[in-house]
Amino acid sequence: MINDNAITVSNIYKKFSIYHENRSSMYGYLTSVINRKKSFDELVVLDDISFSVKKGEMLGIIGFNGSGKTTLLKIIAKIYTPDKGSVTTNGTITPLLELGTGFNRELSARENIITYGVILGFTKNEMVEKIKEITRFAELEKFLDTKVKNFSSGMNARLAFSTAIQVDPDILLLDEIFSVGDLLFREKSFNALMDFRKKGKTIVFVSHQIDQVASLCDKVMWLHDGKIREYGEPYDVIKKYRSFAADKSH
Repeated sequence: MINDNAITVSNIYKKFSIYHENRSSMYGYLTSVINRKKSFDELVVLDDISFSVKKGEMLGIIGFNGSGKTTLLKIIAKIYTPDKGSVTTNGTITPLLELGTGFNRELSARENIITYGVILGFTKNEMVEKIKEITRFAELEKFLDTKVKNFSSGMNARLAFSTAIQVDPDILLLDEIFSVGDLLFREKSFNALMDFRKKGKTIVFVSHQIDQVASLCDKVMWLHDGKIREYGEPYDVIKKYRSFAADKSH
């Protein structure tokens, strides 16, 4: 039987430990060092999350801040390891979670493009061939040998998005991608994403722009307090989410 799932998430559980040390006095500091005792709270970020995304499908993930959306993307991208459960991906994957944060600020745009591609499994020669198109899309041809630390946030965003699109992955993970950069860049990015989708690529899209999620996505998942509150057709899920949000605001 042919597996038509691009992403399969099974019973994911993830928690973080938040440590609290009593260092308000020298005595408190010394006793904590000597006794090696730390008090901490355990924060459950994702609790028994299971779902699948078909090849060529666009899934929108919505929810309040702190609901676990970005953590889930990072687990799918294998940036985080779940405490329990598993993730299976079918195809190459590129995360765009925080644009440009994966770049080395001390390297030039050219060097970062090559490094980024090599990390994703491309050869240096393959990435060299892509440099011209990447910088053309990002409108950064004149800054190819400039260190990224001298870039504005908009330039950084354009370079990151252009690089990710040009490596042409099978699965693209996006976290608030259209909330960064100037208006022209966002429009250009949106059009590139639509072209990407027409190729039959799989996209997982986290956003607070509910109307955008409703118009773009095939399915929508609503995360709340680390659990899947609703999963299904965009209209149905978003209607319930908006009703819940309206009740919370009163």
